[in-house]
Amino acid sequence: MQDKIALVTGAAGGIGAAVVAALARQGALVAALDRDARALREATAGLVAEGLRVLAVPADVTRRDEVEAAVATVEDRGGPIDYLVNAAGVLRIDNAARLSDEDWRDTFAVNTTGVFVVSRAVVNRMLPRGRGAIVTVASNAADTPRQGMAAYAASKAAATMFTKCLGLEVAAHGIRCNLVAPGSTDTPMLRGMWHDDSGRRATIDGRLDAYRVGIPLRKLARPDDVADAVVFLLSDRAGHITMHALTVDGGATLGV
Repeated sequence: MQDKIALVTGAAGGIGAAVVAALARQGALVAALDRDARALREATAGLVAEGLRVLAVPADVTRRDEVEAAVATVEDRGGPIDYLVNAAGVLRIDNAARLSDEDWRDTFAVNTTGVFVVSRAVVNRMLPRGRGAIVTVASNAADTPRQGMAAYAASKAAATMFTKCLGLEVAAHGIRCNLVAPGSTDTPMLRGMWHDDSGRRATIDGRLDAYRVGIPLRKLARPDDVADAVVFLLSDRAGHITMHALTVDGGATLGV
């Protein structure tokens, strides 16, 4: 990946930040995009101090004008984008019947519309070049019902099918589109779901009353575990893989 150009959304923390670091350490120039400009600066400063090539690009993935400007900036300053990673995401927890209009709207705005807006902006530049790879970070919840996660699961299911359809449409142009579907990953998003110290153990052990089987590997994923899967799917080693969803959940969905 030496000297390749990558754009990663949701880059200020969690899985997105891990993907930025992983790609930069593979030799890529990485444009790190996030709407939280302060957190983004903090997240990228250490990588730049290591001598890695990381460019902080503040932008909101739900805003077409900001996305188009960000993509143009990346290509003007770095060169043609080779890789896109859609890692931006939000989580709103509540039972489906109690979800507010705002929570539903905000979840889809980032998790689904954001994937569409950024992918469209990037793929329209990839098409004339006849090359590129896109990975969307979805979720194992896209295929497995979870209590309290209706908006999140539905938004990730929509992003999953969008990415696969896009992959079908652009395959003849040499562009691959894949997904990584993480399960419970040790990030601030997951920890925000826990009410006390028992949350970690309950996540690993499972909860019969919530119809969750737990994690057979007996551990949470690390952001780096997910980033490694993303890097593989972007790389030439996955050169004949497209429209595929790679699940990284320690067996939580029993391989389904």
